[in-house]
Amino acid sequence: MNRDFYSKLIFEHSHPGRQGYSLPRNAFAHVELPAGLTRQGALDLPEVDEPTVVRHYTNSSNNNFGVDTGFYPLGSCTMKYNPKINEEIAADPVMARLHPLQPASTCQGALEIYYTLQQALSEIGGMSEFTLNPFAGAHGELTGLMTIHAYHDSREDWGRTKVIVPDSAHGTNPASAAVCGYQIIEVKSLADGTVDVADLKSKLSDEVAAVMMTNPNTVGMFEKSIPEIAEAVHACGALLYYDGANLNPMLGVARPGDMGFDVMHINLHKTFSTPHGGGGPGSGPIGVRKGLEQFLPNPRVVKLADGTFDVVCEESALGRVSMWLGNFTVEMRALAYIMSLGSEGLMKVGPLAALNANYIMHHLRDLYLLPIEGPCKHEFVFDGLIDKSTGVTTLNVAKRLLDFGFHAPTIYFPLLFHESLMIEPTETETKETLDRFIEVMRQIAVEAKENPELVNSAPHNTPIAHPDDTEAALHPVVTYKEL
Repeated sequence: MNRDFYSKLIFEHSHPGRQGYSLPRNAFAHVELPAGLTRQGALDLPEVDEPTVVRHYTNSSNNNFGVDTGFYPLGSCTMKYNPKINEEIAADPVMARLHPLQPASTCQGALEIYYTLQQALSEIGGMSEFTLNPFAGAHGELTGLMTIHAYHDSREDWGRTKVIVPDSAHGTNPASAAVCGYQIIEVKSLADGTVDVADLKSKLSDEVAAVMMTNPNTVGMFEKSIPEIAEAVHACGALLYYDGANLNPMLGVARPGDMGFDVMHINLHKTFSTPHGGGGPGSGPIGVRKGLEQFLPNPRVVKLADGTFDVVCEESALGRVSMWLGNFTVEMRALAYIMSLGSEGLMKVGPLAALNANYIMHHLRDLYLLPIEGPCKHEFVFDGLIDKSTGVTTLNVAKRLLDFGFHAPTIYFPLLFHESLMIEPTETETKETLDRFIEVMRQIAVEAKENPELVNSAPHNTPIAHPDDTEAALHPVVTYKEL
């Protein structure tokens, strides 16, 4: 094999007899394990010395890409900078070593953090109360729908079996509704990317439990008809759910509760700058309007009359969605971010997110196809290159970006366009970073016309150049086998 020494698998560094660490002798009495619990053959582990292990994984980690290493314009995911002070606060041993079964009297500081964040999110979202229990955005969606289910059940309104979801929705919306036992009804979008209100109204009935919407939607356009939609949804007895994945551009501009939404979730790992990616950790708190608080999941953190805090469970709640109170250290980071910015700083998040997105869109629209005209909010979608004759696809553009040290934007989502290229710069990036990204994107468009093979064969500067995506999907190799 001609691969670089540090790009090999740890198994490829193995040599019989090499050791990096020896376990101490057994200081306890010998115990015979049941035969059914013991391994019948030798454990196939690499035999390597410690320096090789350290160097291998250190060099492998340098191949990771994240917001600390470069620009990450992943549309609909809000991969923005996580301030390091948040990490320091979350790592405080006084908090990090708390046990969830401790009596409330011994962890008043932690409960105050929970309560303060609940109050802050309620104010930001225009809601009556929040719970921090859900572990992620999709988990928050499911919890929000379970809250809606509990509300209808409390009214003995058991005929509501459908949830309406726009065709531009995040994929988790219909998935969460289906897991909650609902039938999914799709509503179409107009040419400008917004929901077709007439189509939506035609599908409202006393069988509809909720309508799920994202505002701004997944193509970055503001849904201007929300008040009209909210009125129609409420008139048929259903509730309006807000997918908070795109809350960033709304901060300091509008609140979902004021628009008419009844239930919402917030992705702390998107809007409030906590870790994101790799499957976790995350946090998806949900908020409800007045009159729905009693259905929120147990347990709940409340402030008592004497100013202390307690954890309570109520019979009217939908039950539990997590064993404890969510991802505490993620919530600590979010509160640190909110308090660091303060109300004045939070008011600037939305406008800056929208400004950065529109800046990039304006400087690229002469080379990349913009299917929806008009100002966007925090993100926008191109439908690939304007010049389709080159044969260069959105996938090729995305892979070529890797050669310049940029992570690729979201590609082929939303499904409204064949060659979707979804870009979200976030509010934390500088003009210099945006200008460099624009320069590279324009260079790739020129390359696509003058030297398309250069783009089609990209990336050229990464450990793995251009794998066969179809083969990888159909026949993935997920375990090591000696060649």
